[in-house]
Amino acid sequence: MKQYKFILSGGGTGGHIYPAIAIANELKSRFPDAEFLFVGAKDKMEMQKVPQAGYTIKGLWISGLQRRLTFDNALFPVKLLSSLFTSRTIIKQFKPDVVIGTGGFASGPLLQVAAIAGIPTVIQEQNSFPGITNKLLSKKANKICVAYENLERFFPKEKMILTGNPVRQDLIDIESKREEAIEYFKLDPNKKTVLVLGGSLGARRVNQLIEKELANMLSQNVQVIWQCGKLYLNDYKKYNSANVQVVAFIERMDLVYAAADIVLSRAGASSVSELCIVGKPVIFIPSPNVAEDHQTKNAQAIVNKKGALMLKESELDSQFGLVFEVLLKDQGKQNQLSENIKLLAMPEATKQIVDEIVKLIR
Repeated sequence: MKQYKFILSGGGTGGHIYPAIAIANELKSRFPDAEFLFVGAKDKMEMQKVPQAGYTIKGLWISGLQRRLTFDNALFPVKLLSSLFTSRTIIKQFKPDVVIGTGGFASGPLLQVAAIAGIPTVIQEQNSFPGITNKLLSKKANKICVAYENLERFFPKEKMILTGNPVRQDLIDIESKREEAIEYFKLDPNKKTVLVLGGSLGARRVNQLIEKELANMLSQNVQVIWQCGKLYLNDYKKYNSANVQVVAFIERMDLVYAAADIVLSRAGASSVSELCIVGKPVIFIPSPNVAEDHQTKNAQAIVNKKGALMLKESELDSQFGLVFEVLLKDQGKQNQLSENIKLLAMPEATKQIVDEIVKLIR
């Protein structure tokens, strides 16, 4: 049997890295002898997270274009040429059977070079509003796996397949882990647990909100697990107490979801996909500072199906306290949100994406 070789590229945030790792894991389970190589951006979090997952990674000297004139922008053409050159070398040496991109700047030059060399390429687009890298790559890609409907205005229709986003397999059955989770996080089983998620890098505005509302939340007999992001840990760790756990990053996402009764979360694509699978009542707080405001669009797609609540950052000060209190007291509403969001889950996404990859190499 032929020994296949796969290159995967995606990064910048957890939202691009974890889907790539999930796809690699599924490929590895089908082709145990295959060789894998990841390509990322030199100074981004993939350079740590990918080796932790057991894969080799090479870094490109690349970063995105800022929206204002900066020194980094002036360097962009140089970085792009350098990355195209390095990508060419990587592809010539490794000779992949297929190259898979999950978004982020590093996947741009790599997939571009692969497509020119005639190697099959697959794009996995997590968002309801695609990023610039994937829009540019879509013209040459063989397959585009998407997580939302109605993306024909961005991508060629004949290449698109609706698969959903890859999620960690350990999230599929969390109901059975609740006792283990309460033990792991040393929680009080008689109190509701509120989980606050700011995304892999944290979210300043969400942290400011929790700081302002914390006393009020605790007065309603809840306990809080607050993932604030590593950039903010020093500012907020002083709030650690019997009923509050402030952490930079959560390794055991399966257990934290199992423990949670209500989730406050950013609306990055990976988070949204995970929350559909775990089926908890959610209040989304989308980040307005992302390209094309795609987090609001991601959240709105769930809200439209009555699967979650959403508060924009501009509404937090006036509405959060009331929305939170009403949801906390209304078990019927919590159950309804849970059931509706679960209907939107696509637990087979990783398998379907890998099925498409396999068709290309066969």
